[in-house]
Amino acid sequence: MRRLALLLLSTILLAGPLSAPVRAASLEGLAVDVVNRTEPVLCAEKDNVALALANNRVKSFRIEAAHPVYIGMLARDSFEADWTACDFAADPSFKAPTPPRRITFYEDIHLWVVGYTFPTFWRPATVPVRIGDRVETGLHLIQIWLLRDDGAEEVLVLYPQDGYWRPRPLTPTGLRSTSYGSSFLIGPVEEEGRPIVRFKEVAFDPKARTFTLTFERGGSATLKIAKADQNRLALDIAFDKPIDGGPFAMLRSMYVTEFNNDVARVAVREKGAKGWREDNIMKFDRAVATDVWAGRLSPSQHNTASPDVVFNSFSETAEPKRPKAEAPATPK
Repeated sequence: MRRLALLLLSTILLAGPLSAPVRAASLEGLAVDVVNRTEPVLCAEKDNVALALANNRVKSFRIEAAHPVYIGMLARDSFEADWTACDFAADPSFKAPTPPRRITFYEDIHLWVVGYTFPTFWRPATVPVRIGDRVETGLHLIQIWLLRDDGAEEVLVLYPQDGYWRPRPLTPTGLRSTSYGSSFLIGPVEEEGRPIVRFKEVAFDPKARTFTLTFERGGSATLKIAKADQNRLALDIAFDKPIDGGPFAMLRSMYVTEFNNDVARVAVREKGAKGWREDNIMKFDRAVATDVWAGRLSPSQHNTASPDVVFNSFSETAEPKRPKAEAPATPK
C-alpha cells in the first residue's frame, strides 16, 4: 500500500495537476465568468456541483473529457451507486408516454445511436428526436456508440428532456471500460428544481457526427464530436447567437468528500494571470477565465475512472479558436 501511494504521488508530481488538453492551454479566446454554485450534500447520487459559465459574446467553444491523471494505475473502475443518506421521495415523477423500450435509432459500420424510454422520469417526455426523416418521441436517453476493432463503446449520452450530457473518451488499453461521471449543460440554463436546458427538438446527423439543438426559449446550437480516441473526447459547440441573461453552459457533478466524489478540484486560467489558479471544488468561488478544468488528482471510491472535464476556446466566431500547439521557434 505504501509503495502504491508513493507511486501515485510521483505520477501526479510528474504529470502535473491538469489533463493533457489543459496543459496545451488556449492562448486566445474570450474570458468567461465562472461562478461556483456548489452546495454541500451527504448523498453521492445527487448532483451538488454546479459551475456556471456566462458571457454574452460567446458563440462557440470546446468541451473536452480526458482521463484522470492516475488512469494508468487503475486495475479496475469502481462505478457502483452509493445510496447512503439519499432520499428522492419528494422528487417529481412522470410516467412515460410509451412502454419502456430500447431502440437502435441509427446504425452504420462506425457508429450506433441507441434510444431508451424509462418507466418514469422527473420531467415529461415531450421533446422529439430526429435523425433524417425518422422522428422518435418519448425518449429519455440517447446513447452514441463508436465501433472499434474489438467491439463498440459508448462515448456520449444526452437526456433530451432536461438537457444533460455525459461525455467519456474511449477506454485506454488495459481497462475493460471506464465510467461516466460529470455532466454538462449547453444553452440557456434555467432552474426547475435543478438547472436544466429546455429543448424544442433534438436532431442528429450521423455522417457529420453533429447534434442540432433547438431551444424552447429561441435560438439553436450545434454540438459536434470533433475527436474521440483513448486520450480524450472533444466536442465543439456553436450557437446561432450568443446566450444573454444567464449561463450558456454549466458543469454538473458530485462531491461528498475527497474520497467520494466525481470531481474534487477546479483550476482556471484567468485572463492576464501568470499562472493557473487551483482549489478544492467546495472552496472555489468565482473567476474570469479563458480555460476551466474540473477533475481529480487522486482516486475516488465513486466512478473512479470517470473523466476530467475541460472548457476552453471560447470565441465570438462560428467555430472555436483552438490553442496554438506549435513548438516555440528555436533561435539560430
